[in-house]
Amino acid sequence: MSKIATQNIHLYYRDFHALKGITMAIESHSVTALIGPSGCGKSTYLRLFNRMNDLIEGVRIEGEVLIDGIDIYKIKKQEIDPLRRNVGMVFQKPNPFPKSIFENVAYGLRVNGITNRQFIEEKVEQSLQQAALWNEVKDKLKKSAFDLSGGQQQRLCIARALAIEPSIILMDEPASALDPISTGKIEDLIFELKNDYTIIIVTHNMQQAGRVSDNTAFFYMGDLIEFGTTKKIFTSPAKQETENYISGRFG
Repeated sequence: MSKIATQNIHLYYRDFHALKGITMAIESHSVTALIGPSGCGKSTYLRLFNRMNDLIEGVRIEGEVLIDGIDIYKIKKQEIDPLRRNVGMVFQKPNPFPKSIFENVAYGLRVNGITNRQFIEEKVEQSLQQAALWNEVKDKLKKSAFDLSGGQQQRLCIARALAIEPSIILMDEPASALDPISTGKIEDLIFELKNDYTIIIVTHNMQQAGRVSDNTAFFYMGDLIEFGTTKKIFTSPAKQETENYISGRFG
């Protein structure tokens, strides 16, 4: 059984048909890249999996979104918080809280009622280790997260997402605001994290999709044009539209 699957998903923002019958299955412990021009539905599709589209007025969704075989749009409202704990989110721009480095990572644990100081300290260290940030910040955990560079802030946000032990991580262009060195660190991190997590990443960067993902989905104007292994999509796409986009003829 796939970790994540969508069956004939249609999404409307009032009268605008943003996603048109998307069916896709995503395996555990893989990285799936969503590519396509701006406004094609990539981020809208990504936000299905933690029900962030619920927060937008006038949204209507048809079809099924399955995580571990459960349709997450049939769960009760009181079960949405556990869903969002299971599905971590990393945004385009680093968004650390105005707190210390330590408290940024501990935040989700405290919100979920964990008070054991030793457990919190161990989980903060573990999460910062996983995010390849521990060695850079271990001596300044009490300093403000805003003292970190942009790339460090983004890795801190990844550590914050990891601390509450999700099984899925959504990344919406996580390196688009970063310099090439920081981008490389984020890409290396994604490659490492797929051993323990299922990752979906939205990216405009074709080279990045080629480097970090196992599978790639090409969206265009709300349609899923093609989905397959990244190698196949980039070397021998089945659809002309995919080839045109990857070769830079449009988009």
